[in-house]
Amino acid sequence: MQGQDATPDRRGASREDAGPDTAGFTFRVLGPLEVRYDGAPLQLGSASVRGAFACLLMEPNQLVSIDRLIDTLWGDEPPATARTIVHGYISRIRRLLHGHGDADAAGRPEILTRSPGYLLRIDPERVDAHRARTLINEAHGKDPAARAALLTEALQLWRGPVLSGIVAERLHQMVGPNLDELRLLALEERIAAELELGKHHRLVVELATLVDQHPLRERLTYLLMLAGYRAGNRAEAQARYHALRERLSHELGIDPGPEVRTLYERLLRDDEALLSGTQRQADREVAPVGPVPAELPPAVAGFVGREREMALLDRMVERDRGDTTLLAVLTGTAGVGKSAVAITWAQRVAASFPDGQLYASLRGFDSERAPLSPGEALTSMLKTLGVAADAIPVDLDDRAALFRSLLADRRVLVLLDNARDSEQVRPLLPGGSRSLVLVTSRRRLDGLVVRSGARVLPLETLPTESAVALLDRAGGIDGSAEEPEAARELAELCGGLPLALRIAAARLAANPARGIAGLVRELTDESNRLHALDIDDADTSVRRAFDISYRNLHPVHAATFRQLGLVPGHTFTAHAVAAVCETDPPGAYRRLRALALAHLVTESEVDRFGMHDLLRLYARELLTAPTCDGKQDGAGFAERDEKAFTRLLHYYLVVADHARRFLRPARDDLDLSGDSTIEQPEIRNRTEALAWFDSEWPNLVAAVRAAHSHGLHEYAWRLVRCQFNYLVVRCPWEDWIQIYTVGLESARLAADPVGQVLMPAGLGVAYARTGKHDEALAHYADSYRCAVATGNAGWLALAQVNMGAVLFRMQRYAEAQVHCRDALRAYRTLGDRYREAGALNNLAQVEQANGRLDEALEHLLEAEVMYREADDLETLAMVLNNCGEVSIESGRLDEGEGYHHEALNVAQRCGSAMHQASAYMGLGDVAQSRGDRSVARTRWETALSIYETGGSPRAAQAKSRLQSIDDIGA
Repeated sequence: MQGQDATPDRRGASREDAGPDTAGFTFRVLGPLEVRYDGAPLQLGSASVRGAFACLLMEPNQLVSIDRLIDTLWGDEPPATARTIVHGYISRIRRLLHGHGDADAAGRPEILTRSPGYLLRIDPERVDAHRARTLINEAHGKDPAARAALLTEALQLWRGPVLSGIVAERLHQMVGPNLDELRLLALEERIAAELELGKHHRLVVELATLVDQHPLRERLTYLLMLAGYRAGNRAEAQARYHALRERLSHELGIDPGPEVRTLYERLLRDDEALLSGTQRQADREVAPVGPVPAELPPAVAGFVGREREMALLDRMVERDRGDTTLLAVLTGTAGVGKSAVAITWAQRVAASFPDGQLYASLRGFDSERAPLSPGEALTSMLKTLGVAADAIPVDLDDRAALFRSLLADRRVLVLLDNARDSEQVRPLLPGGSRSLVLVTSRRRLDGLVVRSGARVLPLETLPTESAVALLDRAGGIDGSAEEPEAARELAELCGGLPLALRIAAARLAANPARGIAGLVRELTDESNRLHALDIDDADTSVRRAFDISYRNLHPVHAATFRQLGLVPGHTFTAHAVAAVCETDPPGAYRRLRALALAHLVTESEVDRFGMHDLLRLYARELLTAPTCDGKQDGAGFAERDEKAFTRLLHYYLVVADHARRFLRPARDDLDLSGDSTIEQPEIRNRTEALAWFDSEWPNLVAAVRAAHSHGLHEYAWRLVRCQFNYLVVRCPWEDWIQIYTVGLESARLAADPVGQVLMPAGLGVAYARTGKHDEALAHYADSYRCAVATGNAGWLALAQVNMGAVLFRMQRYAEAQVHCRDALRAYRTLGDRYREAGALNNLAQVEQANGRLDEALEHLLEAEVMYREADDLETLAMVLNNCGEVSIESGRLDEGEGYHHEALNVAQRCGSAMHQASAYMGLGDVAQSRGDRSVARTRWETALSIYETGGSPRAAQAKSRLQSIDDIGA
């Protein structure tokens, strides 16, 4: 039933011709990957490029790291140039998509570069897999005819095996089984709906084929038995049961589940109720007589998004064929919308639980009332089920046993909202295997997982698109259309937290004249943001929601939470928190785990935690609030807090100083971190050093800014200097310039003579590498003046090397040569071979510009030896590329090609994307000189992709070379 032909949809048009569905971009993964624009297919290129795009399409609006792309595409054996190849794939996809339609073309995705990978901003409904999920979810609770139509429409989106034609085993393992299962579930539900419509005769043949294809799938056999019985073939229906039982016993050692067994027993009784419309009606006819509760609260107004969570809950129910009650737990921080999701989903599936729906607010985290005891909750639910008050047992265990007995043969949905802990929930679990219990809690309730087999579904904050939609719906406004950028900014200021978004929407609705931009201005002030998210309802406040969770913490954990307000970055490790809290890393980890169980922090990966922006502001507020003993810390940066924050800065400085020495030799002769016995994470080599910097980079930037703002200027500029070796490898130009600007101001405010030499020098390097030579020269000149004032020959030589480099780029060769030769003499006098190599490299470039190629190569080869001695791979790659350029200019193509290949290898080993791009440029030059334009184009395109990703001005050179090939071809 994977119909290939276009069939009429609910709007009366075929899906292929349905204007709104095919205008602009559409993306198809349920079969061979296809990208269509206005219905016409676009050519994506190789299977690998399609695989990379498929990875992003399967996770719309979610950050996908480059490492995960590499792992998905190549598994355990990626090529050495995998990161570069991925950059190239993304660049090709961007060019393809940007070549069709205007920037605001309907459905056109935007691939955003976000550390450490890419984010595909897209309307998920434009992707057939996500559209299918929406249709399947929409079918729940509809009448049989509407349900069958929606499910048929969803099934027609499948065109064959998922992502066929893409050779990426892990990608297929990741998405194939889930989507195959989704299709089978939809198929089963469509057949069930059509059985309710009395179409059993024509369904028998289709079901028989499906059962042969999926002989262990009990639901299909169940439907075939029911269809066969209704079609008058009772013997065949019973034979199908026996065949299923034998196969399950032989292959899995189990018996059929209770649903199929019950149907078989009813077939043996020739139960006439099976001939009536729906199985649900038949179930009701044999259900125990008694009240049918319907206690679910009303649906939540303005509910949006959560398609993924709804689908996961659906799959948990559909897949469960066990012998125990299904138990699902929705967990998440305060205000994330756990109750809204639970109530909305429960309302959607209520019809699947014909014996009723029970609801209990357990008040686990309530600002005014104590938590509801299990005994009180059981009493309430037993009364709802018709048990007289004087018949309810006094003993809790007896009460729970009666509850289990009453529900043993019923199919009931039990929603337990706002649970405090596992012990509060466990007595409330019904007996039998037909019911479902859905629990919400701010805590993880791991005890229910271990002892009761609960399935946990953590709720995250809303992505920006859904957050903006919630603002519109909750406030009854259309702000996203009138002020789209302001609406997105407001959603981000609320951190995607539904409670904060609803309060913001209420404020907009109460005062529409101020507009979204006005509220954004108010919330931009971090010191006022939580106050701005209060309204006159005492129980509807972001701060109040956080208060309840905080007051339930152990005093030690509460103190740790408060001190997390001092951490400037968005993530933190146990080592960093140990420094703040003056404990050891294992102790800090235990505290963080306790906070994670309370959903006050999140554990994103092993030993890395994060905190929602609003929780971070709340923790900062607590620092100035009365402590447990009633003492007032007072406003401002209290002495105690300054000491804790200084410990954090010292930790970062110690580890960064250690890690930088694995990237390049630290020849500044500075003991930037001082003697320290602080406990550090284990960093033993270059790979681990780069990994530490990659993961901590945003936190280091935030720490520099915070140190500067709190007047800790010595820490600020020294921490900037410790990042220099990392910056020259990864080249995040904008952040580089920003933090060095802060570092320079701190060095000046601290009146530190060495800082005033090194900070403008580092700024000059960033400006020079981005082609802003005038700015680079100004900062190098500033560094030179400060170096002269120190009287230190080493600092003066460093300034001269830098001056020579930028003057060369400005084609002021005579001046450049003077500075380079002066620096070279100084370093030789000092006996500093490592710095001498830098002077030789710069002098070689001047010689090359003046046409003295032999002298240039001689200097470069001297520098090469020195960089090999120092094991400075990043700078060695640069020198090898320079050797290649000189050799090519000298007409020695084979020699030049060899240098560039070696440079590429070294650059890949040290992780320098920019030097890899330079190597590809040189290899393209060699190919072009040999007349091989195809190879030249490939290598220059790879270089261009890397340059564009890194924001390098050398992208213009790559484009110019590619244009020269096009001009020749024309």
